[in-house]
Amino acid sequence: MNYTKEYEILRINKDCKSKEKDIVVVESPFTIFIDEKEIITLLCTPKSLEELLIGFIISEGFIESIDDIEKIRIDEKSSIGYVSLKRKNSFIEKFQGKRTITSGCGKGTVFYNVLDSFKSKKIANPLELDIELIKENMRDFNKRSKLFLETGGVHSCGLYDRSRMLIFEEDIGRHNALDKIVGKALKENIDLKDKMIFTSGRISSEILIKTAKREISTIISRSAPTSLAIDIAKELGINLIGFVRGEKLNIYTNIKNLIKE
Repeated sequence: MNYTKEYEILRINKDCKSKEKDIVVVESPFTIFIDEKEIITLLCTPKSLEELLIGFIISEGFIESIDDIEKIRIDEKSSIGYVSLKRKNSFIEKFQGKRTITSGCGKGTVFYNVLDSFKSKKIANPLELDIELIKENMRDFNKRSKLFLETGGVHSCGLYDRSRMLIFEEDIGRHNALDKIVGKALKENIDLKDKMIFTSGRISSEILIKTAKREISTIISRSAPTSLAIDIAKELGINLIGFVRGEKLNIYTNIKNLIKE
């Protein structure tokens, strides 16, 4: 499946005009069915669709764990994902089949309540991090996205342990990119509690809650957090670091005990 598409454009630079070829990231609808019920259509980059499906349905509360899934079938031609569950939780029993189209970037509808975040366990011992390692990992992270280098049109998300990247994903939606990380980690049985999330996008409350539900103790971005994300991170003891650019970064939570000098 192609993730990019070529278009002819007119490029203008000051007084110069030229017809050129431009590579643009593909945006595709991906519809999820759970037990034959249509749940949602996500607008996404059409890669790692099974991981996106798993990450989305666990992040939004449709399943408790990956063990709840009996079978998954991805129809790439029709861009549809079918899930059969072994058992249903109370949330999916109450769900009435609302169909929402979203890219996960600002206008997306999510199915959880913000108060769900406070059902997450508080992080008792946040990771002790090294400033230089954070900056080094961000430099590595910034070079990873082939689609961004080609198109400039995607968000990136990476899962790191203390020394290296374990998983990397990219998508037009920052929520989708994070869901793909979660889905792949669950498929590979990776313990997320001692891991770090690196993201290219804004850290909103929704992004923070997705990490909190998986008990990920640290989220790091080259962009900004929102006030609610900071407040929830403080409540749950999550390390939140933003604006990691070059030699600069901002630490928003756990300031006294976060950084190893």
